[in-house]
Amino acid sequence: MRQQRRLKSRPRSHIAAQKGALPAGCAASGDKRLTTDFSGLAAALDAADPLRHFRDDFILRDDLVYLDGNSLGALPKATPARLAETVRGEWGEGLINSWLSADWVNAPRRIGDKIAGLVGASPGEVIIADSTSVNIFKALTSAMALRPDRRVILSEAGNFPTDLYMMQGVAAFSGGRTRIVTAPGASVLDHLNDDVAALLLTQVHYKTGEIRDMAAVTRAAHDKGVLVIWDLSHSVGAIPVDLGAANADFAVGCGYKFLNGGPGAPAFIFVAQRHQHVMPALSGWFGHARPFAFEDDYAPAPGIERFLCGTPPVLGLAALEVGVDLMARADMGALRQKSLRLGDLFMACMAEYCGGFGFTLVSPADPARRGSHLSYAHPQAHAMVQALKARDVIGDFRALDIMRFGLTPLYLRYVDVVTAVTTLRDICLTGAWDRPEFHVRGAVT
Repeated sequence: MRQQRRLKSRPRSHIAAQKGALPAGCAASGDKRLTTDFSGLAAALDAADPLRHFRDDFILRDDLVYLDGNSLGALPKATPARLAETVRGEWGEGLINSWLSADWVNAPRRIGDKIAGLVGASPGEVIIADSTSVNIFKALTSAMALRPDRRVILSEAGNFPTDLYMMQGVAAFSGGRTRIVTAPGASVLDHLNDDVAALLLTQVHYKTGEIRDMAAVTRAAHDKGVLVIWDLSHSVGAIPVDLGAANADFAVGCGYKFLNGGPGAPAFIFVAQRHQHVMPALSGWFGHARPFAFEDDYAPAPGIERFLCGTPPVLGLAALEVGVDLMARADMGALRQKSLRLGDLFMACMAEYCGGFGFTLVSPADPARRGSHLSYAHPQAHAMVQALKARDVIGDFRALDIMRFGLTPLYLRYVDVVTAVTTLRDICLTGAWDRPEFHVRGAVT
């Protein structure tokens, strides 16, 4: 899936296509002199940004450049007060009565319906439950139950690891099901046939940021009778998503990236209404039709609630709802437009400021094929990311050699992009990345 492009072959810019948006002379060069100053352009773009007021809704230091919202979203200012009320008022005073008086019991469905509005689903097709990994298990086993005569579950090499790991576990658990993973760069659609029960893919690739055509892939799979499970972890809140128009079967996603629900925020699962009759493999008590009847035998709830499992995590749900409500206030068209402009400015700055330092763009230059993060390959990627963090420019590293920069339109400024790339240039010029502590690998990268 990776399509590498050297920076010296600078892509046509979405910003440059707008009259006067980018000055001339942005071609990459190994020369250490700069011919373009992007600061004025960035300031002008920030002044005209229709989303600029959203930054005030987050707790972010003014001198911090946060480019990792695609991994963990920033903290909304309203979240601490909401959590305090949930803890002190609803839990501390209301105690168990708050399952009804504070409507804890309906929070998974209530927030799920709000997320449905962000992903083009209908009310009653999305519910908040468990983690992305657990929801992948639910979706895979449900698809397999709907296609009992088929033996194969399919994905691609290089998909997000938890997706592949859950496939391995499901294949071992099911006994007779075969897992096929295509080679990187191969067309996974070439492996669709009458023996495939389910295809599991990520809409926006976690490393490259490349977008798959959800409608086209789903249509091709359905032509072969294959059900499709979409991982939307890098899509929801980042790009327009329309599960209904794509006739999607299942989808999952996390709440802690672009939805700003906090570390370990609950995940969500989408199940098209036409598939909600399936018996879930994880038949927990909150998925029961009458959980407080305490019956010995499982009777699944009639709709999306059957995909609940254990007791809902109320504190996590309270934080997530703040982030979802904040995202719902933003116009997705404006978010997408700003995301693309941020990306084009970042690429132009990299071509001008860092073109002679050996970086390779691995994200699509074509804006129609690019999500809301950019990735560059470099032999010293890990050390450089650590050096940037020491200077309050926060991105992340993904093995083996990827520097990943998240472009979160709600709170990232255009001036932040210029600051990030000029800081990276200085690190390259001075060799500051080569300090011993920057080469130490931590448990989290």
